[in-house]
Amino acid sequence: MNQEHLRAQIEQILEDDLVGPMATVKGSMPHSRYMTFYHDDLMLYTLTSKQTDKVTDIEQNPYTHIILGYEGEGFGDAFVEYEGKVKVNDSPELKKQLWSAHAKMYFEGPDDPDLTVLEIQPLHVRLMNKKGEDSPQELEL
Repeated sequence: MNQEHLRAQIEQILEDDLVGPMATVKGSMPHSRYMTFYHDDLMLYTLTSKQTDKVTDIEQNPYTHIILGYEGEGFGDAFVEYEGKVKVNDSPELKKQLWSAHAKMYFEGPDDPDLTVLEIQPLHVRLMNKKGEDSPQELEL
């Protein structure tokens, strides 16, 4: 599969499947939790509280592993493995841009002082388990 087609398939999964596990390193062990992601091109973003363990984890080790798109159907259920470097972004403009009704469950609004954005820069992005294709297929960044 050519890189342009591969990128289009990856971006479609990022568009369609917003929720997936995000792993950080807690101490010396991996720790995963489900997060809701937004994307702009291949950059991922997620809203979180400044008081969470994941923010502390990221301050100590900024690398993450995220899986998006797997729906539990088994072989042929394509999904994206995403390895990235995370930074905390407190941009008021970005918070407003990413704000949604779902965030109201946790925050008073985009100006909530506890709200922050995790910005995840891709390091490796792979399309996995695509039926009829060699797997994994890594996107050249």
